[in-house]
Amino acid sequence: MHAREDGERDGAGAGSVLRLRAIAGSTSNPAQARQPMKEAAQASDESLMSAYRDGDCHAFEMLYARHRGGLYRFLLRQCGAAGIAEELFQDVWLNLIRARQRYSPQARFATYLYRIAHNRLIDYYRRAAHRPVLESDDEDDDPVARLADRSSLQPDILVQRKTQVERLMTLLAGLPDVQREAFVMREEAGLSVEEIAQATGVNAETAKSRLRYAVAKLRRGLQELV
Repeated sequence: MHAREDGERDGAGAGSVLRLRAIAGSTSNPAQARQPMKEAAQASDESLMSAYRDGDCHAFEMLYARHRGGLYRFLLRQCGAAGIAEELFQDVWLNLIRARQRYSPQARFATYLYRIAHNRLIDYYRRAAHRPVLESDDEDDDPVARLADRSSLQPDILVQRKTQVERLMTLLAGLPDVQREAFVMREEAGLSVEEIAQATGVNAETAKSRLRYAVAKLRRGLQELV
């Protein structure tokens, strides 16, 4: 599900992009061999992050190009303001740059990136008096046998009418923070339940429950349009 409001951007503005690239480039090792373009394009995220850790600036640029859109939309859904989302977006990438030497591919890169984003959001919520800290929702966290069928939430159905897209955005904004976070991590970053649990620091059953409740609430809200 990548439905977007009209005019919504995929990431930071041009100035921010250049700034991030300049910072990332300043950390690179000129002596580090750069992967051939074709080989780099086929490399996994984990291989690219390892290459960047070892000094390959081009690897960072490819990671940024792959993940900028999904990460920005995730942050925008969570904070609800484009200006704040852009600031958080830059901070997440800067934190990744600063922590590059400690990177170890123990999980998928997307899990690693969204864990950084989750921690930055928690810090933002703690400093912002108008928003709660991401902790736990009020729903029952009993495990479920399987996630609800997501076929009705696929792009070819959601974007059939503009009213459906607008309704979805409203419903997303109305979800509890932890449920919305789990849903957007699944839809924008493609994280599994286990990876969502790792990124958010909860057990897999809690992550599964949050995702299930989010899907159920969104489906009920969308069915009101039928």
